[in-house]
Amino acid sequence: MAARSKARKRALDLLYASEMRGESPVEALERAISEGEGPTNAYTATLVRGVVEHQERIDGLLRDYAEGWTLERMPAVDRNVLRLGLWELLYADDVPDSVAISEALALVRDLSTDDSPQFVNGVLGNLARNKANLA
Repeated sequence: MAARSKARKRALDLLYASEMRGESPVEALERAISEGEGPTNAYTATLVRGVVEHQERIDGLLRDYAEGWTLERMPAVDRNVLRLGLWELLYADDVPDSVAISEALALVRDLSTDDSPQFVNGVLGNLARNKANLA
């Protein structure tokens, strides 16, 4: 597994676990770092902090583009993978849109439901196609 793929997986782990515990993902990240369990790849921290910093906008866009689904109704893994993927689509200039989407699909393929890849691909693909109009 490539370094950035591992970083995405670790970021997903932190976002998911912090949501389940009702804590801030940044606090979970900082605790993991202080306890020596922190990410070995700085991109993990970039992802977690980026999603938290832009979560209001990210969640708003996901609400608009996830037709027929509320954020609360989505499986938690899918919701957090979508947040990571959308952050990369909008804010990671060094990550091509196709890579952001394929990495998100790889995560849900391994960690979520059988229907998740099609759902995540549809939402992120639609957002990527409309990216110029999202500003």
